Amino acid sequence: MIIFLGIIYGIVGVITVALVLLHSGRGGGLSDMFGGGLGASAAGSTQMERNLDRLTIVFGLIFAFLTLILAFLINA
Repeated sequence: MIIFLGIIYGIVGVITVALVLLHSGRGGGLSDMFGGGLGASAAGSTQMERNLDRLTIVFGLIFAFLTLILAFLINA
């Protein structure tokens, strides 16, 4: 059980890092490759950026819950 959760934890961690790197910062980011470039700065937040935000939040929460679950299982 702990090994399975550890594998899922690693996969979710890698996906979370990738999603964070896709966000555009001050000078743009990797999300510019997918159409979040100049139109996003002129028209505000695009639908794709909002979906990217939602996905990042969901995977961040899953990562946090898996951290707590693994911590309790290892200490038990």
